[in-house]
Amino acid sequence: MSINVIVVEDNKTIREGFATLINGTEGYKCTGVYSNCEDFLSELPRKEVDVVLMDIGLPGMNGIEGVKAAKEIKPDLDILMLTVYQDSNKVFEALCAGACGYLVKKTPPTKLLEAIKEVYNGGSPMSPQIARLVITVFQENHAVKNGNENFDLTKREKEVLVLLSEGNNYQEIGDTLFISVDTVRHHIRNIYRKLHVHSRSEAVAKAIRKGLI
Repeated sequence: MSINVIVVEDNKTIREGFATLINGTEGYKCTGVYSNCEDFLSELPRKEVDVVLMDIGLPGMNGIEGVKAAKEIKPDLDILMLTVYQDSNKVFEALCAGACGYLVKKTPPTKLLEAIKEVYNGGSPMSPQIARLVITVFQENHAVKNGNENFDLTKREKEVLVLLSEGNNYQEIGDTLFISVDTVRHHIRNIYRKLHVHSRSEAVAKAIRKGLI
C-alpha cells in the first residue's frame, strides 16, 4: 500500500526532484506532477491521490486559491503547502483555506517524506520557524480575549492545543506532557469536538482567533 502523492510546483527542477524522491522511496508513489493549479484541478477528479504537495507562489491561480478549489472537488483531500516565503499571513490564509500543514522548500528530503506520512496519518506538520511566525503574528493581531467563549477546554486540553499550534507531532506532545500518544489523541478528539472543527489547522486557527491560546 503506497501513499499516492501529487506535486503542484512551477519550478521544474524542484518538481522533478520531489517526484524522483517520492517514486524512489518504498511506500510512496507520485501519481501526478503539475506546474500550475489549473491543470491539476482539471485532472483532480480522476486522480488517485492521498496527499498533495502544493507550492503557494504559482503562476495564474496561486496555491491558496488552489487549496480552496481542490477542497471543493475533494473535501477530504490532504494538502501540504510548500514555500520559500516565511510569510505568516500567507501561512494563516492557506491553513484557513484548508491546507493541513506548511513546510519551507528547503526542508530535508527525509523530513519531507515524514511530513507526507504524518499528513496521511491525520497529522499536520509545520516547520518550527513557520509555526513560530504564525503564533507570533496572531498573538499580536488577536490579543483581545473573548471572555464569553472558552469552549469549556480543560487546562490539559489547552496545553495540548498550544503544543499543536507550535508544530509538535503527537509523540512530541506526549513526551512534553508525560502522557501516552493515545492520551494525546483522546485530548485532541475532545478539542475538535468542543471547538466544532475537523482538523489540526482549523483547531489552531479558531483557538488563535478566539484568544484561547
